[in-house]
Amino acid sequence: MLCLDPLSTEWDYPLGSKDLDGKEGPCQGGTALPPAGCFPGPWRQDVSLDCKGSPEEPEARAWTVYYYGLLQSCLQQAGLPETQDRSQAPRTGCPGAEVTLCILGSPSTFLSLLLEGGVQSPGNMLLCLSPAWLTKVAAPGQEGGCEAQWPALAGTAGIASAPAGGAIRSGEHSDGIAGEAGGRGECPCGGHVPTCPAALTSPAPGPELAVRICAVVCRIQGDRPLLSKVVCGVGRGDQLVRHHNTLPRTLGVALAQCGLEEAAQVALLEQRIKETAEAALAAVLALEAGLSVEQRGGRQVHIDFLGVDFVLTVAGRTLTPAVLKLNSGLCLEACGALEGLWAAPRLGRSVEEAAAAPLVETMLRRSGRRLMAGKQLLVIGAGGVSKKFVWEAARDYGLKLHLVESDPNHFASQLVQTFIHFDVTEHRRDEENAQLLAELVRTRNLKLDGCFSFWDDCLVLTALLCRELGLPCSSPAAMCLAKQKSRTHLHLLRCQGPPWPATSLHAVACCPLESEADVERAMHQVPLPGVMKLEFGSGAVGVQLVKDGPQCHEHFSRILHDLQGEADHPGIGLGWGNAMLLMEFVEGTEHDVDLVVFGGRLLAAFVSDNGPTRLPGFTETAACMPTGLAPEQEAQMVQAAFRCCLGCGLLDGVFNVELKMTGAGPKLIEINPRMGGFYLRDWILELYGVDLLLASTMVACGLQPALPAHPRARGYLVGIMCLVSQHIELLSSPGSRETMQALHDQGLLRLNLLEEALIPGQYEEPYCNVACSGSSPAEARLRLLGICQGLGIDRPNYPVAHFLSHFK
Repeated sequence: MLCLDPLSTEWDYPLGSKDLDGKEGPCQGGTALPPAGCFPGPWRQDVSLDCKGSPEEPEARAWTVYYYGLLQSCLQQAGLPETQDRSQAPRTGCPGAEVTLCILGSPSTFLSLLLEGGVQSPGNMLLCLSPAWLTKVAAPGQEGGCEAQWPALAGTAGIASAPAGGAIRSGEHSDGIAGEAGGRGECPCGGHVPTCPAALTSPAPGPELAVRICAVVCRIQGDRPLLSKVVCGVGRGDQLVRHHNTLPRTLGVALAQCGLEEAAQVALLEQRIKETAEAALAAVLALEAGLSVEQRGGRQVHIDFLGVDFVLTVAGRTLTPAVLKLNSGLCLEACGALEGLWAAPRLGRSVEEAAAAPLVETMLRRSGRRLMAGKQLLVIGAGGVSKKFVWEAARDYGLKLHLVESDPNHFASQLVQTFIHFDVTEHRRDEENAQLLAELVRTRNLKLDGCFSFWDDCLVLTALLCRELGLPCSSPAAMCLAKQKSRTHLHLLRCQGPPWPATSLHAVACCPLESEADVERAMHQVPLPGVMKLEFGSGAVGVQLVKDGPQCHEHFSRILHDLQGEADHPGIGLGWGNAMLLMEFVEGTEHDVDLVVFGGRLLAAFVSDNGPTRLPGFTETAACMPTGLAPEQEAQMVQAAFRCCLGCGLLDGVFNVELKMTGAGPKLIEINPRMGGFYLRDWILELYGVDLLLASTMVACGLQPALPAHPRARGYLVGIMCLVSQHIELLSSPGSRETMQALHDQGLLRLNLLEEALIPGQYEEPYCNVACSGSSPAEARLRLLGICQGLGIDRPNYPVAHFLSHFK
């Protein structure tokens, strides 16, 4: 059975004409070539997609490569692994299958069908990327009839394999990309065929039984770790049945299902598993001895947990361990011990819960810190670098920091391993400066593992330097695209798909502004009211709602006069110039999504809510974490943020994406291609036990961060911003500041200082954030409202109750 793609070339690039007699389709076989570099990603590019006996012309081959990249991109965005190369040992699908279904079409259009087909009939759902993979042959007993055959390419999400040149018959596979349940792909073409991205795995042939001991819980007794509980799974492939029984009984069940009843095997395997688990825990305890009381969660911890994954295979009459790995987060989730800890509110927990929850987080962070110990990291620009960061990096992470900074008297110059005084403020010369810095690094013989920056102004320079030194980082082109707000939206608006849903759904109309003539033109392209802001700005400085033409011209002229260069307002991006843009204003609630992306894969996402701003300005007023959005809306926000990052080519890093949830779904405000600012790192660490700073440094060194698979917040935080213009008396009073610090030390509020000096001005950023915790948003909100009224933060011109109204 063949399914042909009828898509329009305006939205996608069809694989060929419905007539397979050799007539050219609208794209393939002609002179039109696919767009280059459409699908950036970490997957292998040296893929042999040639079909034996039916070579493609250069133009047709370019389209086949294009669709292969599209398939990989679709799998990546769906969170599925890259296709695997099984060309040397192609699989033949499920025995007894009566139908093999081949789709000659776009991977993005038919991805859901391919995935479901791989689930229902693993190995028998084929994706054909080129008409050249199809050949007419005479059907048995029907002269003039035809069957399809094509080069072998087997994969996962809808890509199956068969011998090259084999005809499609009942129960057989011809060469194509086949879907299998499990999530992997393979290419059965003749010769070397790298993996294609898919999300399904073919079932292992034969009667072997997979036995997974998916969680081992160990308890400390005295100074000795002892195995105390096992949660096991027994079954074929992923069809595992969980048994909350003793290890000997579970192994007995596995052996019995295979017809084995040898008690000697049970005893031997039990002993080996116990010894391995207890030895692993002993190693963890050795590290535990170096933790302070505070790092242990405020008291000495007497109970520890360790998850150990064993995958055992039964072949013949022998049960053999195949895989062993530590997996503490999964272990505790599987045993049900972690569910209550993640969901428990921060206040009112039992002593055991209070001890165990920080321990789980500490174990995951510690694994990352061990990997980072001794790594050499170059930081570009001291913006965002605090004494606390330098101290933490040296003490907690074991990093050796080197700093490039324009200010020779910056405090960090005395705290880092190497200080390089270099002017990083002239961003029009970033490419030249990157080459000069690379030479300085080589001259000083610095053996760097990574390079990164907290400072928006230096992100492009950092990417250029990483390219010069061969260090991990998103590409300079991606950083430039995300750095300039109008370019971000205009680029995403052009991304009409594939893959789908297209990122154009999340971008809004906008127009760059450099002159008064641009303002007049923009008013005819962008619906009003609109938002006018600096192209390279940060902190919402100079951002304003404009309702008509006169307001547009007035605000544009005022910004060009008041904010001409870095000296007028340091640290907000004026080193890149004071160009502006006008963008469409959309109604909805505002949210931040903080992402950890590694190799184009989403590892973690944290969504927070923002309160209403003081229009016509957009300076942040209040925030709540975790989000109060419904789960499906939260998922939409995460996917929109992730797809926008991928659409710009941001494949590695910790990114902060600002969006609005509107009646038409998530709409992008802007992408900050670095770790979220203000209080976000502190809040995420407190609520989820995930350190974005550690994740940033690990990704910069090419290491995948150790993160919990499904982090759950231990309560809620609701915070309010304090502004110099509104709270100068409070913030300048030594007594009031001492009171806030005392409340912070007692755990009654969280105080995050965001600026070092009280500098009043027309264009201001928040000075500090005051937050309270609770078991629900309402509880945290009421506590914060009471504290704000007591401290004087709540006032007629700064109505805290209004700013917190979204968090009821």
